[in-house]
Amino acid sequence: MKLHEYQSKFQFADFGIPVPQGQVAATPQEAFQIAKESNGPVVVKAQVLVGGRGKAGGVKLARTPEEAEKYAGEILGMQIKGLTVKKVLIDPAAKINHEIYLGVTTDRAARRTVMIASAAGGVDIEEVAATTPEKIIRVHVDPFLGLRDYQARDIAGMIGLPRETWRQFIEIAKGLYQAYLESDASLAEINPLVVTGDGDLLAVDGKMVLDDNGLFRHPILAEMRDIDEESPSEFQARQAGLSYVDLDGEIGCMVNGAGLAMATMDMIKLFGGEPANFLDIGGGAQSEKVAVALRIILSDKNVKAVLFNIFGGITRCDEVARGILTALEEIQVDIPMVARLVGTNQEEGRAILAEAKMTTAATLAEAAQKAVAAAHSKA
Repeated sequence: MKLHEYQSKFQFADFGIPVPQGQVAATPQEAFQIAKESNGPVVVKAQVLVGGRGKAGGVKLARTPEEAEKYAGEILGMQIKGLTVKKVLIDPAAKINHEIYLGVTTDRAARRTVMIASAAGGVDIEEVAATTPEKIIRVHVDPFLGLRDYQARDIAGMIGLPRETWRQFIEIAKGLYQAYLESDASLAEINPLVVTGDGDLLAVDGKMVLDDNGLFRHPILAEMRDIDEESPSEFQARQAGLSYVDLDGEIGCMVNGAGLAMATMDMIKLFGGEPANFLDIGGGAQSEKVAVALRIILSDKNVKAVLFNIFGGITRCDEVARGILTALEEIQVDIPMVARLVGTNQEEGRAILAEAKMTTAATLAEAAQKAVAAAHSKA
């Protein structure tokens, strides 16, 4: 789950990180009033969950309340990478001397949290890593000790911060680490963290990505989810407790287990097809849940064939088969379907599908080949 910039910065403020005292506006009139109360130049920033807002014209400097109203009117309703801007953040403008990047994420290879910093802030950190990797500083954090003062001090020195800002930087770095840790985040970043004209540090932009699996511990954060940014299918899947991601292919996939789902998608691509989705129905899925999953797959107009790959351990193959037939009773479809059921009650499951005259396969390779051939025949 991604947080908007204003939500991320409000969260940062709770952990002692200095942020601009901005407010959110949903109309040009609200933007005018906020800018008027700010009593100085403001930055009008589109609030959408994608990068590249500045390049798309979604970030503008307004020197008067009238300009803030004008720019808000231009930005609200704008499409940025397919998403409609419904809110703008009105932040007091800061005098910027220098911009740096500071972020916290998980280094899976090292099995540690890692703090990442760069003197080249204000641009995509991925671009910096690709073109000038020597400018990226990485410091791993011991999970039992947390981020130590000396580590933050070392980072400040390596990115060339003025020594008089080091004490404040240490507090910001430790606050960012705590925000990451206590929010069950997978990413928390400030880009840019700026040195202002007064020599202070200020987080003028922020981003947080939260682990959905930890949201049950954070009901207030969970309520911040912007469902307008989700596709209807992904929203429906989340409500049903399914792991689902929209893709651009033509073969719908229903699989139980994330690893098996990835293998299924790879096999489809191996035989010349493209998966239309990632969908993991999980272990122990009952027929009702399977029916919901199939309805979601079939709602995608690009789907020309469906591949079921079920390994019956906790999930019973006959329950999956009944769920498929339940969904087909409600939705009349004319696209081919291929099923591979292996494991608990596989004979019963295959018999149920055979009665419905559905194509079956004994191996994943065979199932993928049949699904790709069927999809191509419908093209």
